[in-house]
Amino acid sequence: MFNFTIQPAFTERVNVDESKVYEILIIGGGPSGLNAALYASRKGRDVAILAKRVGGQLLNTSSVENYLGKDGSSGEELTEAFRSHVESLKVPILEDAEIRKLEKTDGIFHVLLGDGRRFKGKTVILNLGTTNRKLNIPGEDTFASKGIAYCAICDAPLYKGKDVLLAGGGNSAVEAAIDVAKVAKTVTVIHRSEFRADKILVDKLYEMKNITVHLQTQILEAVGDQRLTGVRVLDKRTMEERIIHGDGLFIEIGNDPNTSLVKDLVDLNASGEVIVDNKARTSLEGLYAAGDMAETPYKQIIIAAASGAIAALAANEYLNTI
Repeated sequence: MFNFTIQPAFTERVNVDESKVYEILIIGGGPSGLNAALYASRKGRDVAILAKRVGGQLLNTSSVENYLGKDGSSGEELTEAFRSHVESLKVPILEDAEIRKLEKTDGIFHVLLGDGRRFKGKTVILNLGTTNRKLNIPGEDTFASKGIAYCAICDAPLYKGKDVLLAGGGNSAVEAAIDVAKVAKTVTVIHRSEFRADKILVDKLYEMKNITVHLQTQILEAVGDQRLTGVRVLDKRTMEERIIHGDGLFIEIGNDPNTSLVKDLVDLNASGEVIVDNKARTSLEGLYAAGDMAETPYKQIIIAAASGAIAALAANEYLNTI
């Protein structure tokens, strides 16, 4: 009798070649970038990914419960599934890539890294995502993904029947509070000034019986032990400090698109997002943008992934014409 040991499947990783001119060069390793690589590779295109970290903001998500077929996966698990699929197609990925400059010369895009390396592509798909605006208070980093989150629509189901705090006073914050209140036991909205949200949304907020509002209240510190248990606040009218307890804190004060790399290359909207058409094309021929950095109405994993597919298919179509 023979004993056999089944070894786990291993995909040999391929290096990005500095000497080549790739047909499609993808900058960014989030869901949109990985899906763009998948679609580009399946179209037979020579494609490579340059990324600071594979997964992007998805890695900051503790649990994903709204991605079809992947209910309850962590951000890391979903990232690994995406990456494994892409690497099975022998797509080269360069991580820890600090992109310093992007330029187009004689029809070829050049991507300059901080370490001096230069990579080239006939087309480029940008997937640089956004950066969550932070309160910049003590304890914020400590309790990130341990009670503090930045996407209420993503993580609200995790707080079913719990007491939730929410920071912010714009439309997105008020809409988030209304949505969270449908599943949470209570929602406490904390804002340092007055509401900036539309009156119709604020009126609806005040109609919710399980929502409490504290305006002119500044959050000074996130407190807790292993997980967040509340926030220390300053009532700006009385100048008194106190603790407001909660099982979680959603920080809904907006996001900044990571577009500094291309702010002088392509058209941006008033929010700083890259303006794209229905094929993810920017104002610069051969340059595409997908995911949260692009002008899209909703910032969700599945929408980002889909936009990456659109960009790859559009780039493939463009390459057929040159």
